[in-house]
Amino acid sequence: MEQDLPPLSVLETALYADDLEAATAFWRDVIGLSLIAEVPGRHAFFRIGGQVLLLFKADATLTPPKPDARLPVPPHGTRGPGHFCMAAASENIDIWRNHLEAKGIQIEADFIWPQGGRSIYFRDPAGNSIEIADPAIWG
Repeated sequence: MEQDLPPLSVLETALYADDLEAATAFWRDVIGLSLIAEVPGRHAFFRIGGQVLLLFKADATLTPPKPDARLPVPPHGTRGPGHFCMAAASENIDIWRNHLEAKGIQIEADFIWPQGGRSIYFRDPAGNSIEIADPAIWG
């Protein structure tokens, strides 16, 4: 690949959930993301900064598009829990932890990385591993 053609950034990330309604409520009501598109029983898309979190019901993404589909997106579903990390200012990690615990969300891990920066981990209703981290974890 040409060295002058690097990708600009991550634009979207996908997570999968069997109970799409519960997962949608979690990302909207607990995490506070703005819902930007939704097809009940198939997907819910959320704005997160300059990126998008795509939340899919896995079975609904396994069917190939019809030959005359307006949007011929190929199948791309997966199974099992994934991982998603959101950046937060270091001074806000405790605020996030307190907010999540007040909503009944169990914190699975809370630690400082050897190179600096703190992460907290928890699960969404679909069992995905969710992390909120100080961007300093990557230097």
